[in-house]
Amino acid sequence: MRNSPARDSDENIPIKKIGMGELDVLSGCGVLKSLLGSCIGLVLYDERQRVGGLAHIVLPTSQGESDMPGKYADTALPELIRRIEQSGGRQRNLCAKLAGGASMFTTSNPTPIGDLNQKTVERLLSTAGIPILGRHCGGKQGRRLSFDIKTGNVTVEILGEAAVEL
Repeated sequence: MRNSPARDSDENIPIKKIGMGELDVLSGCGVLKSLLGSCIGLVLYDERQRVGGLAHIVLPTSQGESDMPGKYADTALPELIRRIEQSGGRQRNLCAKLAGGASMFTTSNPTPIGDLNQKTVERLLSTAGIPILGRHCGGKQGRRLSFDIKTGNVTVEILGEAAVEL
């Protein structure tokens, strides 16, 4: 079953992998993980309620598409907020952390998709009044992101480099 979280056998903590265009929210404890390239991993967290979510954003704008709200920055943010509020969190308590946005591919576009994704997410967060407390974006390599709901810690890894705590 793809949507049921795995469990870390050592600590019995639910682990949920978030694929491209997906998003999810957990409360209390659990870990959300994702692999990112040019996509942006958007983490929102309400520390007071220990509720948080992760969206794996592929593109900046939906242009009216609504089948996968996690796929687009302009639909992922409101959907993540909605689900966090359904789980007891409050928008006024939210903070954000971002990772990804790498320039993985050579294109004719003067602004790489990773940069567009990052700029769009940052603009939307600013408009929503949600502060960004950390980011690990850009470069040319993909990243592995891990978000621990209980602690609020976001860890980002690039192959061959030391893990970074946001």
